[in-house]
Amino acid sequence: MTSQIHKTLLSLPLLALPILLGSARPDAGPAQDPAWLPFRHSTLCARCHDNTDTARAMRDEQGKGIAPYDLWRSSMMANSARDPFWRAAVAREVENTPSAKKAIEAKCMRCHSPMANPAHGDRKHDLTMSLLSEVSDRATIALDGVSCTVCHTIREEGLGTESSYSGMFEVDRERRLFGPHATPFINPMRRFTGLTATESKHIVESRLCATCHTLETHALDPEGKPTGSVHQEQSPYREWRNSAFSTEVDKPGPLAASCQDCHVPTTSEAGKTLETRIAHNPMGRDFNMSGRSPFGRHIFVGGNSLMPSILRDNPSLHAKAPRAAFDATIAAVRDQLRHRTAVVKIGEPVWKDSRLRFSISIENLAGHKFPSAYPSRRAWLRIRVVDEDGKTCFESGNWNAEGFLTDDEGKVLASELAGGPIQEHHRTITRSDQVQIFEAIMKDDRGDNTWLLMRAAGYAKDNRILPKGWSPEHGEAKKTAPAGVGDDEDFVGGGDRIHVDLQIEGHRTPREIQVDLVYQSQGGRYLSEFMTAKNEQVRFYEEIWKASDRRPDLVGREKRLLDQER
Repeated sequence: MTSQIHKTLLSLPLLALPILLGSARPDAGPAQDPAWLPFRHSTLCARCHDNTDTARAMRDEQGKGIAPYDLWRSSMMANSARDPFWRAAVAREVENTPSAKKAIEAKCMRCHSPMANPAHGDRKHDLTMSLLSEVSDRATIALDGVSCTVCHTIREEGLGTESSYSGMFEVDRERRLFGPHATPFINPMRRFTGLTATESKHIVESRLCATCHTLETHALDPEGKPTGSVHQEQSPYREWRNSAFSTEVDKPGPLAASCQDCHVPTTSEAGKTLETRIAHNPMGRDFNMSGRSPFGRHIFVGGNSLMPSILRDNPSLHAKAPRAAFDATIAAVRDQLRHRTAVVKIGEPVWKDSRLRFSISIENLAGHKFPSAYPSRRAWLRIRVVDEDGKTCFESGNWNAEGFLTDDEGKVLASELAGGPIQEHHRTITRSDQVQIFEAIMKDDRGDNTWLLMRAAGYAKDNRILPKGWSPEHGEAKKTAPAGVGDDEDFVGGGDRIHVDLQIEGHRTPREIQVDLVYQSQGGRYLSEFMTAKNEQVRFYEEIWKASDRRPDLVGREKRLLDQER
């Protein structure tokens, strides 16, 4: 593996090498970068933090490679600046509010392409999306996404406060690289990168992640004038604070866990606590050093399996990882969704006088809302009742091959079409065109539904399932409160319960109830609205999106037989 990295370095344009090796060019970018800027390209970090055949470093108890670079390179963190959906979303916002182009692009790049942003230190650089298409030092490092030296050089000061949100973190001016371990072995890193390994526990605390994963947008009218409304585009950190998972309380409970505990786990796939050497020497052989613990697997998976597959299958996107790495990331995403996200249970059914009644309960296992973050995401219930011959008596929440919801005749629901109605939050399901979708639908200042962040003044509907322990009395409750759920007493912190009340026609007798909870990182209705844009980035994304597998991923499943003696 080390030889591959060396080949990568040698194949890069000569003008990129000064940044990779840590020196600053006087002509790099529109203005000279500050001399203290600590950003380095990930391939430089990989010289000691990838897996090689000649070293035992960075392996689990079974000898499987778990090097940070190897796991990170196929994550959305690594590919955040190459993400074609993000690029299309930025272009769509600019298309609809062209006078705010400069501000929109700068804000979006602050988190998706942070190493293009010396403004994290001096706040004077303008950032434009066109930078990502340049052939320059800054473009090379800008495309490296949320790389090693982004997270590991963020200073502790100000974290967890309003001033640090929306990507307003500060990087260290003393070229320190923060990690959780005491007495770090500093000489090799200092020699090869110019950075000094430094112990600081904030690197494993949720407030570090909060800097980019707490994002507020300010509503603009079509002319680009502020309306005064502030929208919570995503707030996993706020949701986590108001949950039983928070570690930022005097007495953390048994569920307490940081963002890193789930997304950079310190256990192997088999659940064993990891202890391993954290690096090898630049020639690919082991250092004479002991193993360290904790050691985090830098997998950074959430629920997004669609974009890793698009990055894998479209060479024109120039993603940085091999196919096998993307396959592993997709498998890890689906494993997390299936086993550590939510649980579905069917209540005791009642069948009487051709009427079937039962309830469905959903338990949220995540430390934040489910789904969480960017409002393209949704989860829903597929409810199916079959008779003794296996034929369908009722179905709600089915989908077609393109990932759009359909009725019991296979017709795409009106609520999936641009300009159509939205599915309300249902307390009771009685028809096949009623689907319980857990989602966030934005609204503008007039109260109309919108799918544009720059118009968003809040949520018309937000019935994403709350985390356990969520309280309306908490300081973060106002900014994370549900919307559009009415007085549903069954929608509470940790879960939801809905009721199903069906009239089964004819002489058919239901035999089994089947319920699936499924998830899409880009919901069909959101994409229907999204594709109404006319710019080239959206048209390009539509082309590769249509060629992808858009079917939802399974989160939870329950089946229940009816007692035929009732």
